Amino acid sequence: MALFAIADLHLSFGCDKPMDVFPGWKDYTKRLEERWKKVVGEGDTVVVAGDISWGMSLQEAEKDFSFLESLPGEKLLMKGNHDYWWSTRNKVDGFFQEHGFRTLHILHNNSYTVGDFAVCGTRGWLYNSETEEDQKIVNREAGRLRMSLDSAEPGKEPVVFLHYPPEFDGMACREITEVLQERGIKKCYFGHIHGGEAAKRVISGVHDGIRYQLIAGDYLKFEPLLVR
Repeated sequence: MALFAIADLHLSFGCDKPMDVFPGWKDYTKRLEERWKKVVGEGDTVVVAGDISWGMSLQEAEKDFSFLESLPGEKLLMKGNHDYWWSTRNKVDGFFQEHGFRTLHILHNNSYTVGDFAVCGTRGWLYNSETEEDQKIVNREAGRLRMSLDSAEPGKEPVVFLHYPPEFDGMACREITEVLQERGIKKCYFGHIHGGEAAKRVISGVHDGIRYQLIAGDYLKFEPLLVR
């Protein structure tokens, strides 16, 4: 029972939004399928940390969910800034049940036990929030992260997944990093950032006792990263 993670799949089987036009994304769905099947087994779990589908609705994202369903393992899906299909928990769960997507699960205000880990997380928000509206969103996301951590099974090590990086180019989302530090988190994984040059500007390695790791799909060359 292994735990893997990847973010920013940007699937578009049900809409016209090809990613192949960007450097490093040629044949990415084929590479993703091959590399996922190479490392992930049926008893494993993969956290998909946001920007999963370009579909504008659950119906438009159905083919992307079907693709994920066809891959090995259980999938814990998180919201990213481009997941416009995202709806209420009840609607998403109902849609998955109706269409037979039995390996897809929503990670939102909750947590999942995977082996010795409690998988927790939230979308996060901008590391340079300045407006009043942005600050409201940041505070809400910090609250959701606390709610997720509060739901963790006692005795399990909490590991945190975000969509947005908690720090980029020297700017930190303090509301999020403070939660990580006060809860004694040791591992934090995030996506959102694309391109080699941008990847050099995210927080990486161990800082204040927390190991940070970028897991954007193109950064990982579309191979899910083994967390444990």
